[in-house]
Amino acid sequence: MPALIAILVFAVVALAVFAVGSLIDQRSAQARLIKDRLAAADKAPQPEVNEEFALLRDEQLSKIPAFDSLLRRSERITAMQDSILQAGLKLRAGNFLILCVACSLVAGFVGFYLSRNFAITWVSVLIGGFLPYAFVSYQRRKRFEKIEELFPEAIDTMARAVRAGHAFTTALEMIANEVAEPLAGEFRQLYEEQKLGMPVRDALMNLTERVPLMDVKFFVTAVMLQRETGGNIAEILGNLSSVIRERFKIQRQVRVYTAQGRMTMALLMAMPPTVVAILSTFSPEFVRPLFHDPIGHSLLAASIALQTFGYFVIRRIIRIEV
Repeated sequence: MPALIAILVFAVVALAVFAVGSLIDQRSAQARLIKDRLAAADKAPQPEVNEEFALLRDEQLSKIPAFDSLLRRSERITAMQDSILQAGLKLRAGNFLILCVACSLVAGFVGFYLSRNFAITWVSVLIGGFLPYAFVSYQRRKRFEKIEELFPEAIDTMARAVRAGHAFTTALEMIANEVAEPLAGEFRQLYEEQKLGMPVRDALMNLTERVPLMDVKFFVTAVMLQRETGGNIAEILGNLSSVIRERFKIQRQVRVYTAQGRMTMALLMAMPPTVVAILSTFSPEFVRPLFHDPIGHSLLAASIALQTFGYFVIRRIIRIEV
């Protein structure tokens, strides 16, 4: 108990000191930014002959300059920021890490209050820190599923626009205006990038980075090959749309065949907590040793670990790539 209190006091004091230092650093950074802008406004622009322009995506990982520079040193944090953006969440990686820490502390307090056991407390801390990441993964998967459903419609729209005599860039604008979100936003960004001067090839590659789906990679590869070698792009897009729709049919058949496995996974994951909740309501004396006895704590931690392991095993079995 004293060790846990000491750790919590240290964490609170460290966070407070870091917050004060970051606030001071942020104010000084804002002052330097204003000073640099005023100095740049006094200078007349001097264009160079062979000046190259590039479209850069400068996204801060945190509004705190010191924290942002620290997070940019890690490639995993940058990948986490990409996952957050792919999930459609307007959240910075720095704020996401703070949210994970807050969830860990809250879950740790709840676990310690209910069990008075350090093993259960650390398990609660790990679960609390994992919950925001699980939510981001869930939102990312749902958003990609929606994009996959809308993608054949977008390709058909582009094929019809090309057959009607419109340019490829005009077809991109039509998709951005006519197709539903979230796919419309991705094509809108693609259209704006090439409109502002970025080569179409680079803009298409950026699309595959934002939406790393197999169908999108097929589309980008087909378009780049057509622009380099020629051919009837309307026919290519029509064939690609047919292939994607056939893949959807096969995926739905696979979901039917794996329905029993998914139902088994749901029942196995829901049964233990349901049984514990029912016994706690009707026979609390029978379940009390599980939460108050050291052996019960060990069994509870082992059961949670085995449940988690079983979930990932069954999920791996029923996941079939098409």
